[in-house]
Amino acid sequence: MNLDGDELVDVEETETDQQLTQLVTFSVGGEEFGVNILQVQEIIRTMEITNVPRAPEFVEGVINLRGKVIPIVDMRSRFGLESKEYDKYTRIIVIENDMIIVGFVVDSVSEVLRIPANSVQPPPPVVAGLDSDYIDGVGKLDDRLLILLDLDSLLDNEEKEALSTV
Repeated sequence: MNLDGDELVDVEETETDQQLTQLVTFSVGGEEFGVNILQVQEIIRTMEITNVPRAPEFVEGVINLRGKVIPIVDMRSRFGLESKEYDKYTRIIVIENDMIIVGFVVDSVSEVLRIPANSVQPPPPVVAGLDSDYIDGVGKLDDRLLILLDLDSLLDNEEKEALSTV
């Protein structure tokens, strides 16, 4: 077809044309989760966690990471799951959230993925309850679903304030 002498060509949208979201994926309690890679500072192996007297209940303790004292939150307890012994797969995902650096203990870190933004859907109503305000969406990847977390919502303002005093 011609339009003022220029030929119009149908071009299929390729993966590079789509907006991609890059995620760090990890597992907690047999479920697979993802967080935006831009929120992750680093991923480290578990190390000795020092208990802090009178720390908030959700804080596992603190670690010394290259001279910085970082509060640690166990994602299993955060999600109301039974605790388990750390093993060779257990990792700490260090993030910065509202000027607070915090580490989240997860069962394992899987991979870094790029998924098309259009494959992410809002969480279904069955998942979107009061306790799951931190779920940003659900990503569909071939034969698996990935729960996308909003780390900004994972800790409420009171908890963030409590973390800044640990």
